Amino acid sequence: MPDELSSRPPQPIAAEAPALARPYIGRFAPSPTGPLHAGSLVAALASWLDARAHQGQWLLRIEDIDPPRCQVGADRVLLKQLQDCALLPDAPPVWQSQRHAHYDQALQQLLKGGLAYGCACTRKDIEDALAASGQTRARHQAAVYPGTCRQGLKGRAARAWRLRTDPHTSQIAWQDRRLGAQQQDVAAEVGDFVLRRADGLWAYQLAVVVDDAAQGVSHIVRGADLCDNTARQILLQRALGLPIPGYLHTPLVLDARGDKLSKQHGAPAVPTEGTPAASAALCAAASALGLPVEGSARTPAEWLQRWVPAWQALYSPRHG
Repeated sequence: MPDELSSRPPQPIAAEAPALARPYIGRFAPSPTGPLHAGSLVAALASWLDARAHQGQWLLRIEDIDPPRCQVGADRVLLKQLQDCALLPDAPPVWQSQRHAHYDQALQQLLKGGLAYGCACTRKDIEDALAASGQTRARHQAAVYPGTCRQGLKGRAARAWRLRTDPHTSQIAWQDRRLGAQQQDVAAEVGDFVLRRADGLWAYQLAVVVDDAAQGVSHIVRGADLCDNTARQILLQRALGLPIPGYLHTPLVLDARGDKLSKQHGAPAVPTEGTPAASAALCAAASALGLPVEGSARTPAEWLQRWVPAWQALYSPRHG
């Protein structure tokens, strides 16, 4: 007779709640692929307000580990725009391009623990394997890795490195402070995901988890387009023995076609030069977050101080 527990379908595993005693540390982590646009300013403002509502720290990290996508000098432009808007970090910014050794250390830890492995597959290999198994995917849907190299490379050289997911522990449930209960089966919906890419660059998932832990980040406030990454990051946090932050995903700013604003699709830069422009940009971001923009505040700093209690009313510390 089969064991009763082993015959049950895997159940979602809840993410550990952030420790109440942990000091609040938040962060804003833009990629220097261009200046701040309306959507990225919403994320910056929300993360700053949440840190202030918790009487915590707000840190800044420049996520520049993908050089082909980065623009020369865009990091300086981002820092100037944030300064124009009085969104000043509580410590010097961190650049991911200076932290490769930390990502390699994390990868080696996972490899030694049998939690990661080398993969020789090209994109065509993956597509062919999925087609041979009769699996199809919708347009723009990422392919679920079929596990071809899980049992070894069979004489081929590793091109990338992947996290080994376990169907019994990869169903992740967590509570988002705005979106509510969330869950994802990473093994079924994503598969063994990449930690280091075939071009030698570090994957976002590994870098962000390592850096959030190194900076002591306790709460992550970011755009709702990144919510889908959360389960993978929780899996990595567990695999590396790192604390799990609380999460809040903000509303997205959409263009006229209903698509998310992004630098990749030509979202215009937010004008912040001068007090009137910076205040107008902040008010537009605040309005997207459901915050009041009526009143007599004149400078960005005055607007920010007015919005802290309004943010507390929407997302007070008791929510996470």
